[in-house]
Amino acid sequence: MDSDGTHDARGTHADRVPRPAGPPQVPPRPAQAPGAPPLPDGSAFLTWLRTPRPEAAPGVWRFGHRPRPEVEPEEIPARQLLSGAFIAFLVGWLIWSLLYNGYLGAWWLLPLQLFTPDSWRGSDDKIVRFLVWDGYTVLVAFAIMIGVGRLGRWGEVWRRFVASRLRRAAPPQALPTPEEDPAQWNQLRAAGAADAAERLGADARAGLMRDVDHARITRAWQGVRSGRHSLATFTGAVLREGAAACLHPSGERDLPGRLARHDLVTGQVRLGTTADDPRNPYAYRGTGLALGPDLLGTSLLAVGPAGSGKTGAVVWPLAESLCLHALAGRAAVVVVGAAGAGLGPVDAYDVVVRVGNPESVYDLDLYGGTTDPDEAAAVLAEALVGDLTDPHPSGESRRSTTVLAQLLGPYRAVHGRFPSVPELRQLLDGAPGPLAALRKALTEGGQESLLRELDARERQLGHPGDVGSVLADRVALLDRPAFAGFFDTSGQSRPFSLRALDHPVRVRIDLPQRGHADASRILARLVLAQFAASVAVREDRSLFACLVLDDATGLVTPDAVRGIQRLRSANAGVVMTLRTLDDAPRPLRSPLLGAIGCRVALSGLTPWDGQDFAEVWGKEWTEARDVTDRQIIAETPAGKAVHMLRRVITGNAPTARAVTVRQVERERWSASELAHGVPPGHAVLSLTSVRGEHAPPLLVDLRNPGG
Repeated sequence: MDSDGTHDARGTHADRVPRPAGPPQVPPRPAQAPGAPPLPDGSAFLTWLRTPRPEAAPGVWRFGHRPRPEVEPEEIPARQLLSGAFIAFLVGWLIWSLLYNGYLGAWWLLPLQLFTPDSWRGSDDKIVRFLVWDGYTVLVAFAIMIGVGRLGRWGEVWRRFVASRLRRAAPPQALPTPEEDPAQWNQLRAAGAADAAERLGADARAGLMRDVDHARITRAWQGVRSGRHSLATFTGAVLREGAAACLHPSGERDLPGRLARHDLVTGQVRLGTTADDPRNPYAYRGTGLALGPDLLGTSLLAVGPAGSGKTGAVVWPLAESLCLHALAGRAAVVVVGAAGAGLGPVDAYDVVVRVGNPESVYDLDLYGGTTDPDEAAAVLAEALVGDLTDPHPSGESRRSTTVLAQLLGPYRAVHGRFPSVPELRQLLDGAPGPLAALRKALTEGGQESLLRELDARERQLGHPGDVGSVLADRVALLDRPAFAGFFDTSGQSRPFSLRALDHPVRVRIDLPQRGHADASRILARLVLAQFAASVAVREDRSLFACLVLDDATGLVTPDAVRGIQRLRSANAGVVMTLRTLDDAPRPLRSPLLGAIGCRVALSGLTPWDGQDFAEVWGKEWTEARDVTDRQIIAETPAGKAVHMLRRVITGNAPTARAVTVRQVERERWSASELAHGVPPGHAVLSLTSVRGEHAPPLLVDLRNPGG
């Protein structure tokens, strides 16, 4: 059939001829990313933009949120409520029957006799008698119904069992006034950029604007208000490009695909739904659980065994959200994990460093882009031997930094660069050839101070307790054929440096796990140390920087914990996961949990890991009710007969119940509850915002991220 609906006779026979087998047809690429507001019609985007986002407690998904009371209202059990309503109806029916049939006398007719004329009561007119006598009777019956209805809580029965089922769908959201409509861009109009506001509003109504575009242009406007950009430049870009103005350097306006639900107006990503559990505060029950930069700025630690959902339910949604923030010009993100760990497609990142893969386009800068030998030595020492440092204060870390500085400083003064991995290994091993050549060059250059550094290093060689041999052994893990093309310092490769976090960049670093586990841990510690050092010296701290570590085994060191504590003031944070807290040294577990504001305990936790979480979450005052049943002994024959009848009917002896209510201090979540009371696919997490707001430990269902 042709496009005009007619059949082609020439193609009828050809359709019967077997066609040669060929490659399978690839389905066409979707017109837009899943989860993003659709493009053909702007009504969906405008509805999304105009949805209310009220202020809420930390961690609450604010998109369309309806606040709940802080305290749970007392709710009568359904059986007790219905039985009470029915008994009240029977009582009302009995009272009305007794009154109507005269068993209680005629006193209830006294108001009618006092307030109506005799002519009305004695009239033979049927209409008058109907209005007077029957009207008064209905009024009395109505009064009785109101009284017993209040006693039987008929109103609550109606609300819980009838009105809830008759409730219709919520009416469509009313359009906001032009002064409150976010689609009008009133901030731009107030600043004199009415033409730019009209262009953006037209693109939004035409379906040409996405949520990333709105967030990116809002971020650019904040730059205009802070003085980083000029109003004329911003207005010109908007009038020229419309919703595509102020693009990310990559030119991308969205991710290739989305798995989680995001709200870029508030900056949140939804991870799940807070369980309707008595252990959760009433205001949180049934609400969406979401995280944003305001919470990630205090860093996040997720602990759970393999298969508990650390990567799929926590790490990847957060990494996806941070990549969207980077496209909007709000954040810079570095994601570190094993190759194939499920951290998103390559197209979702600007820089992908595949350590150990010859096809990797980018290299990793071993020295973090610094030119200061002392800074480079401190970062490199943390990466090489940070896990060997005594958790208690000692000079071990300083000695390693000193040894490296004694070699890096002279080498850079002579060659204008830092040594490569093979060269650094030779210097640490004390090979006579490289040391002699370095000494000769320093002597010829008159570098007396650096020559003294080299002399001190040579005197320490071979002495007991020299950490140079330990450093050489660790560097040897990187001096392998698989890494021959990496860590080049000659300028012939494209090394990535974490100094680039001044820009909204998306970086993924794939570490080699198979056969190079020790080298991977060294590189992960190197990235963490370089990240902490780089974000502390950024000029523009309005850009949120986040490091995502899919597996932090072997990364928890004293310097790492101190670095995490300093990230909050630098508008940066770390997201890290552990299979168990045993992967961190015992003396560092409490400092680590104390330094991190967002703590996640997934299902399958061990009791001793649960004990650490229970201690850091502390205790709270709760109301304990002690119920005591005391058997009633009858002394009279009638009482004994009644008790015997109750025993026959209920099967239990008559008892008197005594209830004692007292305030006790108990753990919010005990170690046993964390180990055995968290269902699969759930997690218990506590949150702290950068402003100091806290959310108590919440039981969250991670299997329902979309709500």
